[in-house]
Amino acid sequence: MQTYELQIEGMTCDHCALIIEKKLDIEGVKEKKVSYPEKKAVVSFDETLTNIEAIQETINSIGNYKVTDVSQEEKHLIIIGGGSAAFAATIEAKEHGVKVTMINDGLPIGGTCVNIGCVPSKNLIRAAQTLYNANNNPFGGITSSAKLADFKTVIEEKTKLVLDLREQKYINIIKDMENFEFIEGHASLVSPTAVEVNGRIIEGSHILIATGARPMIADIEGLSEVDYLTNDEAFALESLPASMIILGGSYIALEMAQMFARFGSKITVLQRSERILSHESPDITDMLSGYLQDEGIEIITDNVIQSVHQKNGSVIVKTVVGDETLEIEAEKIVVATGRVANTQNMNLESLDLSLHVNGAVKVNDFGQTNVATIYAAGDVTGEHMFVYTAAYEAKTAVANMFSSSQQKLDFSVLPWVIFTDPQVAGVGLDEKQAKDKGIDFEVATLPLSYVPRAIAAKDTRGMIKLLRNTADDTLIGARIVAAEGSELLMEISVAMKFGIKVSDLKEMLHPYLTLGEGIKLAAITFDKNVKELSCCAT
Repeated sequence: MQTYELQIEGMTCDHCALIIEKKLDIEGVKEKKVSYPEKKAVVSFDETLTNIEAIQETINSIGNYKVTDVSQEEKHLIIIGGGSAAFAATIEAKEHGVKVTMINDGLPIGGTCVNIGCVPSKNLIRAAQTLYNANNNPFGGITSSAKLADFKTVIEEKTKLVLDLREQKYINIIKDMENFEFIEGHASLVSPTAVEVNGRIIEGSHILIATGARPMIADIEGLSEVDYLTNDEAFALESLPASMIILGGSYIALEMAQMFARFGSKITVLQRSERILSHESPDITDMLSGYLQDEGIEIITDNVIQSVHQKNGSVIVKTVVGDETLEIEAEKIVVATGRVANTQNMNLESLDLSLHVNGAVKVNDFGQTNVATIYAAGDVTGEHMFVYTAAYEAKTAVANMFSSSQQKLDFSVLPWVIFTDPQVAGVGLDEKQAKDKGIDFEVATLPLSYVPRAIAAKDTRGMIKLLRNTADDTLIGARIVAAEGSELLMEISVAMKFGIKVSDLKEMLHPYLTLGEGIKLAAITFDKNVKELSCCAT
């Protein structure tokens, strides 16, 4: 696709610009934007279907308008970052015929997800689950057991998977890409359209900041003086610690706690607030806490850590719980207390780029910062810190940079998952949020002990909770605690996205003895007592 800028004489008002735009609705023209104040048109077209001469003739044939100058617009996107947002941006940019320069620093190409986040964590979680399930077989007449023979081999297999996916999904994507340059180095902004890296100034038309985030290290006396771990180092350990203290009580902390406990470490979770997953409702957090504690994980909530120090090769945490002061000792300590945007040493202040108090980049509904040519996407914006939202934000931002139509970011239906076992999954509002919004709603809660698939599999841990708007019978939210809660979530998300009513979900055919049938049963629960239903009943 080619993009040209055409200077036009004869326009006297905004209506003139609209007339020209309408006349440019010809085969091959993909994007067009005509401005009366600037006396110009920017037109993108498929060169196999039309050409700049034909476009020029079209404009000259309208009334008194005349093209006085034609120049090909160079579209050059500079991407700072090398993770999922950067790659989604690159792929979208190529759709618009844009030259791309990607500058990466810190983590290897691929960023957090493939290197130290999603991929390694889910691989190790599944490995630990395999070990745990073999030693906790619920079926009579079957004896099974397993042992951790070589933790180092488990880590080596994880590393091989990371390297393979990094090559397949990142390196191979760009290695032969035309009009693309990859640079290793730390970029800093020198103007709204230029950056400096390795002593070189690179000029572009737009900049996308996609530098991600890093673990936030809590300000605790003595912590900086001990050999603490983050998820980066924890997923690279070659020997299994006998014991671990994990600071934090949200996604990363809980996934790591259960994973290492199932491998054989003695785990203590220290959570500052009164509940783990403090942003979720008590029924969810109490249920998950119980399951984790059943596996031997100690969870200490509502505590204030006083100090951390190292002694005889162990880490000792001094913390206050109520009126009691505790000293907790372990071989290793893991910090999982949140994440902070990577915006340091980028010279953002010289451009007066707006940041949140925590240093994250402020963007509007279109992914654009307060500097018109600079956009941001992914964890660096400080919100919705998921790999799939990062990719979505980056794709949308680039589309908005290089097309006349502008698309708003829409997070009204945002599914999320915590990969503990059972998993915790959610989308939309919970009861408190719905009440705060003044919505008249009803709640249906179905324990998995009423789902035939869960009964047959002898794993009835968890529940399905649906919230519906009583005014129009549509779902406004859901929370699921189930062994594969993530796989159940998308039916609900689709129903919310497209306004499918609860009555329609109840009438849909769901295969018997699937966990998905639980969604239908939960929907039925709004109006009927599930205890009174037979198998396959509606």
